[in-house]
Amino acid sequence: MTSERLRLRVREVVQETGDAHSVVFDTPEGFTYKPGQFLTLRLPHEDGVVARCYSVSSAPGVDDHLKITVKRVEGGRGSNWVCDNVVEGTEVDVLAPSGTFTPHSYDVDLLLLAGGSGITPVMSIIKATLAHGTGRMFLVYANRDERSVIFHAELRQLVAEHPERLVVLHWLESVQGLPSHKPLSLLVEPWVRGETFICGPAPFMDCAADVVKGLGVSRDRIHIERYTSLQGDPWAEVEAAVPVEGEKVVALHVELDGESHELAWPESTKLLDLLLDKGLDAPYSCREGACSACSVMLVEGEVRMDNNSVLEQEDLDEGWRLACQAHPVSDVVKVTYE
Repeated sequence: MTSERLRLRVREVVQETGDAHSVVFDTPEGFTYKPGQFLTLRLPHEDGVVARCYSVSSAPGVDDHLKITVKRVEGGRGSNWVCDNVVEGTEVDVLAPSGTFTPHSYDVDLLLLAGGSGITPVMSIIKATLAHGTGRMFLVYANRDERSVIFHAELRQLVAEHPERLVVLHWLESVQGLPSHKPLSLLVEPWVRGETFICGPAPFMDCAADVVKGLGVSRDRIHIERYTSLQGDPWAEVEAAVPVEGEKVVALHVELDGESHELAWPESTKLLDLLLDKGLDAPYSCREGACSACSVMLVEGEVRMDNNSVLEQEDLDEGWRLACQAHPVSDVVKVTYE
């Protein structure tokens, strides 16, 4: 997905729980997205603006209109503004949908592990898979208590309509305590032969990831979506990639959208900034090393990253780098988005 910027009009706001709201947008003609992706919203704040990423809870080809779901976070500058101020008719600036937390096939069985608002992208995946494929799904959904369960009625309806393809198990902290390794392992073991998607609070995701890895699930079949509050403004203008006197400049070869480009890359300039400055439509979202939307494959050479909050060691070993954080180290660098 490219870095297209859009202004969306709010069609409806639905209160899902006491602290969670769904925001339904009028969907522009030709607008496309994948289940499990997210939108980056530009929101007003007393300090100016803040950017926040919220997962899409609607499903393409299923829901008529694009929808995100936002859970209020204590002290959260973005979530509280959305829950307190967004109404029908509100217009919001967004970046085009992004993210890779999406199934490669709707015909593969899925193990879905969600905690709290982590159900948002998972709900999108569930509806798309039921509508477009044959895959069976087992969802473990953890919450504090029954009142905290987002999409409670919708999940119950989907199970009733597809009992042979969707199983939902609610894990309530008020009843069962916090999720722990042994009981979670016993629950999910029959479902680890397909793909696994994990989203929720960090301790929950760490526990869930350890469980499925311990059951022998390979890294390439485990998909984890981590939420990070952005500090900067992805809409900010990119500084021109002009080398300062005496600065090292390396040769860069880029494969993007079926075309090859040869560029001079100043050492102090981030790869994404260079590409945008040269008019290339490279993908991105947060520009802070927190979302992986800008991931690029390093084919030759060496780069260093200022920050990396999302790529794991296995990703780095495969060659993935974050373009928004990458600076050149070697004299020649080759990367590809293909």
